[in-house]
Amino acid sequence: MRIITCALFLFLISTVVTAQKKVLDIATYGGKPNGDITQALTKVWGEACTGTDPVRIYIKNAKYRMGDVQLKGPCKAPTIEIYNEGTIEAPGDMTLLHGAPQWFRVENVDNFTLSGRGTFDGLGPSSWHHNNCAKNVHTCKMLTMNFGFSFLNNSVIRDVTSKDSKNFHVNVSGCNSIEFNNFKIDAPEDSPNTDGIHIGRSVDVKILHTKIGTGDDCISLGDGSVNVTVEDVTCGPGHGISVGSVGKFTYETPIDKFTVKNCTISNTMNGVRIKTWPAAPGTITITNMHFEDIIMNNVSNPVIIDQEYCPWNQCNKKIPSKIKISNVTFKNIRGTSGTKEGVTLICSSGVPCENVELSDVKLTFNGSEVVAKCSNAKPKVTGVAPACEAGAAAAA
Repeated sequence: MRIITCALFLFLISTVVTAQKKVLDIATYGGKPNGDITQALTKVWGEACTGTDPVRIYIKNAKYRMGDVQLKGPCKAPTIEIYNEGTIEAPGDMTLLHGAPQWFRVENVDNFTLSGRGTFDGLGPSSWHHNNCAKNVHTCKMLTMNFGFSFLNNSVIRDVTSKDSKNFHVNVSGCNSIEFNNFKIDAPEDSPNTDGIHIGRSVDVKILHTKIGTGDDCISLGDGSVNVTVEDVTCGPGHGISVGSVGKFTYETPIDKFTVKNCTISNTMNGVRIKTWPAAPGTITITNMHFEDIIMNNVSNPVIIDQEYCPWNQCNKKIPSKIKISNVTFKNIRGTSGTKEGVTLICSSGVPCENVELSDVKLTFNGSEVVAKCSNAKPKVTGVAPACEAGAAAAA
């Protein structure tokens, strides 16, 4: 009886706390359907951030326009949620974003939530033709990303959709304990440089139950990323799930503890990949990478370590990467490869890979088992997995 009474008391307390959340309807601040909500969202954020009550900012199901919005803390409110049910469109003309790195940016906030099953449409097709980095590496313009989350603590992004970003969909920087749950990224295969979620200098990041289709890496891990978990994610189209590229700069910090589990990757250029620059000064370590229980469907390069990553021939592959890669497992990876070399491990001749394991890697190409090509790596092979052959060539 005492246990039941305590449980009932806790339930009632929880109900009261939830009921006391202050709801601020953006329409009250001038954010009307079919209108521009830039000023309204900025204004309502200011009120929410300076108040001391838990707040939900409500955007009802309708279509809106929005310029670049920068929502900054620190805030006095214990929690702030933006609940969007509508479709919010960015300016099609990228000059109207005034060179902002991200269209919707939230920074220096604790206990932030973005939810509501709404869509943030970057209207990327109107600007993608300006992305000419493949031809003009040093002069190409960096287009605006859909989302920027910087220096957030204990925050959640759930249920919303990022559509057709002009550049990366999401950039996560300097965050501690941030979760993406039932998040969706929607962009065509030919959308340039539209990485799904890029993570850098962040700790305790989770990407769960998420669907990503884009024109570049579905998920990319930059330097300083520690304890990142990707689980129950579908990726495709795109370039797969990648660690890196890193090594280009001396100020980079190590990458440690990355787990990718129970994912499906379909019709992508790569599956799970670690990539570092050769002929570059960076000397960080990449350790404790675990890729497990992954289905590959027609993936060109399902399993790949590429320490000769050099897009657009920007570097000299004969000068080895200085990045040390160790403690990497590829376990229970199955499905179909788009190439005969389904496993490619191109490690650095300067600092060869250590403690790499292939366990139950069951991949086929045109009905036959794939082969594994390796350079400067001697993986431990257990269960059913292709034995390593010497002489790997760099993948696309």
